[in-house]
This record gives sequence, C-alpha cells and structure tokens, in this order.
Amino acid sequence: MKFDKIHNKGQARLFHNPALEFLTKTHPLVIWGIYLPVVLGFPYYAAYKFEFTGARISVLFLLGMLFWTFFEYIMHRWAFHMAAESERARKIVYVLHGNHHHFPRDKERLFMPPVPSIIISSVIFSLMFVMMKESALVFFPGFLLGYLMYGTMHYAIHAWNPPFKWMKPLWRNHHLHHYKDDHKGFGVSTTIWDHIFGTMFDLKKEKEDKEKVKELMY
Repeated sequence: MKFDKIHNKGQARLFHNPALEFLTKTHPLVIWGIYLPVVLGFPYYAAYKFEFTGARISVLFLLGMLFWTFFEYIMHRWAFHMAAESERARKIVYVLHGNHHHFPRDKERLFMPPVPSIIISSVIFSLMFVMMKESALVFFPGFLLGYLMYGTMHYAIHAWNPPFKWMKPLWRNHHLHHYKDDHKGFGVSTTIWDHIFGTMFDLKKEKEDKEKVKELMY
C-alpha cells in the first residue's frame, strides 16, 4: 500500500456525494457514546435475566477482549492490506484503510464511522449469539471494549507521545508500519500477534527517526 507521497495535512475525498462523504467521518466520543451502553448493559442483562455469576461474566468479558486483539490483527493484515487486483477491489481497500495510509493525520477517520460500524457489529453479535447463545451477551461487550480501546489507542498513537515508557514499542511499531514497511507491525492495541506471526519489527535494530515520528503526530 505505497503512495508517491504521504500527506500529513488534509484528508482524502472518498465519495462525490456530500452525504456519503459525511458518513465516512466520526469522532471517538461518538463511537464511545454508541457502544458504551452495550458494554455496560449487556452484562447487567445477562446477570439479571440469566443469573450469570460475577466469575462467569469476568471470564467471558476478558475472553472477548482477548479475541478482539486477534480479530484486529487478522482484519488489519489480511482485509485492510489485501492485495487487490481489480480496480474496484483497490477502491474498496482504499476506502476501508488505504486512505488512512495516504492521509495518516486525518483524525476524523481513525474510528470506523457509525453507520458501517453498527452494521458490522450487529452481524458479528448475531454470529456470536448463534454460536454462543446467551454467553454472547458478555463475550460481545468484552469484544466491543477491546475495539473501543484499540480505536482510542490508535488515535493516541497518531496524536501524542507515549505516556509511559513501556508503551513506546506500540508507538514505534505503528509508526514503522506507516512510514517504513506496511507488511509488518499490524498490531495496534498490542504487539502480541505480531510476535506470534513473525510480523514484529526488530525495534532494537530500527533506527529512531524522530523527524518521521514528529510528522505522524498532530
């Protein structure tokens, strides 16, 4: 997913129709506002309606969060960076993710916008409910919280310096993904799966390029 020039100002125009273009943008607080009631309400409903214990809720919720990190890696590596051959497929990949690499400082497209997000999350919840029945009422909120934390982390990586020293590898991994090699560094909220699947940058051998890091920040 290489571009002749990465634009650190402005944003891509994805649709000629202004209404469709508007629907491609969002703010993190909008997405948190949509999903936080689900994250809190579904487990409460499971406890009230199906008498889930605190231990069961905790385990299912944490498993859902862990599953999100794997889902995040799989989607980022094989869907968002799909090797598109046809012109239509290339346009789809660009709308989904390519525009972010082209305009990495576009903070209005660091979260999936509300309409496609709600559609996709509804499909995922339906599949989980078919497979897990009422357990999905807790597993899915954990998955959602994982997504919200991922999106917030993604926003923070592009906007700020790492607040703690132990978080620096996350920042560097994503910066290198954008500016050096987009075939590595697919993990955003965690580098666990990059280590497991061999796509982690060797940060000890990567030169610290402070100017490139500065370009990626707001």
